[in-house]
Amino acid sequence: MYEYVTGRVDSLTPASAVIEAGGVGYFLHISLQTYSRIGEAEEFRLYTHFVVRDDAQVLYGFADRAERDIFRALIGVSGVGGNTARMILSAFTVDEVRSIIATGQADVLKTVKGLGIKTAQKIIVELRDKIAPAGESLPAVAVAGGADEALGEARAALGMLGFARPAVEKVLKTVRKEAPGASVEELIRLSLKRL
Repeated sequence: MYEYVTGRVDSLTPASAVIEAGGVGYFLHISLQTYSRIGEAEEFRLYTHFVVRDDAQVLYGFADRAERDIFRALIGVSGVGGNTARMILSAFTVDEVRSIIATGQADVLKTVKGLGIKTAQKIIVELRDKIAPAGESLPAVAVAGGADEALGEARAALGMLGFARPAVEKVLKTVRKEAPGASVEELIRLSLKRL
């Protein structure tokens, strides 16, 4: 229904963005990859995927068509919903997802919260011939701010993704020790692999 939304970035969190276009604020669920790409931009174009369910209407936003294509392929697999697909795209880049599927690394894919080994294997079997590894990986955009700010944003993002606060605190403490200079995206990505 909607191809993309271009407008002023009204608000941005690691899990969502509000883009004001034509006087309307569109709330879009986003991945960490998209969050990184938006960075400090005042205006941005997000390619969209609109989902209508009995209990909600949800708009997902992506920095480029490639990420949206992978998202659509993932939700086409039985048992993979929008939030799980978004978590996969938050834990791995588009090229990493292509590579994981092409090489059949179900054990790597199952590290995403809410994804069991059977669903990971199903994703690989159903998408191996549809998604081929290609292209260069997108450059990571560092987020401005100190270590405390990055830690706070990572904590909030993981909370929005549904993780319990005590588990988040424990994992973030470990990740911070291992990667003291990590950006928000790196903190979240490393944490997602442990939660």
